[in-house]
Amino acid sequence: MMESIQTIFDIFLTTWPGFLKAVVITLELTAVSVVLGTLLGLVFALMKISKSKIFQAIANFYITVIRGTPLIVQIMFLYFGITEIVVLDAFWAGAIALGVHNGAYIAEIFRGAIQGIDYGQTEASRALGMTGTQTMRRIVFPQALRRSIPPLGNQFIITLKDSSLVYLIGVSELFAIATREAAASFKQFETYIVVGAYYLVLVLIFSALLRWYENRLDVDKA
Repeated sequence: MMESIQTIFDIFLTTWPGFLKAVVITLELTAVSVVLGTLLGLVFALMKISKSKIFQAIANFYITVIRGTPLIVQIMFLYFGITEIVVLDAFWAGAIALGVHNGAYIAEIFRGAIQGIDYGQTEASRALGMTGTQTMRRIVFPQALRRSIPPLGNQFIITLKDSSLVYLIGVSELFAIATREAAASFKQFETYIVVGAYYLVLVLIFSALLRWYENRLDVDKA
């Protein structure tokens, strides 16, 4: 037991420069995909709750297909399939795939939050002379966004962990570095414990930031 702990400590000391660079790539990958996923989620949520049957059908098709197929298939499709149209490097293929994947789940988060707002507020704003766009922008969406923070935070954490899948297309993020180090040292068990600790620390930091932001929103609301 003590020998394994010492091995883990030695691996951490000898590999941290490479892992640190991989942490930066992982965070960049997560940030890009979160921004893209949030934008897509908002657009498709609005399409799904619109009165247009065409928009509803497009949104339903997107959400059904993305939620019904594995993320790894979507990554491979974008990396190998889209090159027939445009050439993407591994980082952007992975980031776009993660963004498109998360957009489907974020769309449902936004849709539920928007539809959860009391319709009486919409009727009241219309009575005051606001247009539908003004009502959404000034009344409905701010409240819906506040309600969406907890599930959005959870989805962002899932995105961080799902980013490990892009190692399969050659992105040098955390899991890719761990795989290389494990193959070189033949210390697979200890190496994966180290990389697991990196992911855990990142998730704990993000969770703490999320709780701080939620508390700040509660204070502002009070």
